[in-house]
Amino acid sequence: MPIKNILIVDDSATDRQFLSELLAKNGFKVETAQNADEALAKAKQLRPDLVLMDVVMPGQNGFQATRALSKDETTKQIPIIICTSKSQDTDKAWGLKQGARDYVVKPVKGPELLAKISALG
Repeated sequence: MPIKNILIVDDSATDRQFLSELLAKNGFKVETAQNADEALAKAKQLRPDLVLMDVVMPGQNGFQATRALSKDETTKQIPIIICTSKSQDTDKAWGLKQGARDYVVKPVKGPELLAKISALG
């Protein structure tokens, strides 16, 4: 199934803006959420084709939100790419264990992210 609609979850307005512009410029429809609670609600409502999930956010972190989305019947089929500054191998392993399909370390390189999205679609 081709990926067209992407939900970006990040508490940083700068990162949301950067990712939104990158993806929109490449033909994707983008929605954003500023925290995990908003992300969970929007994912259930909008059913995006992909979620880009930050980890370090106030309240529930991205690992917890990824686990919640991947266990919920209405959202478990939505692939998640974790997009974070946490660059340790243990972080990546933990993120994948929570249900993420892939992992990108910030600062995000556009071609790398687009290649990962293309590989999922």
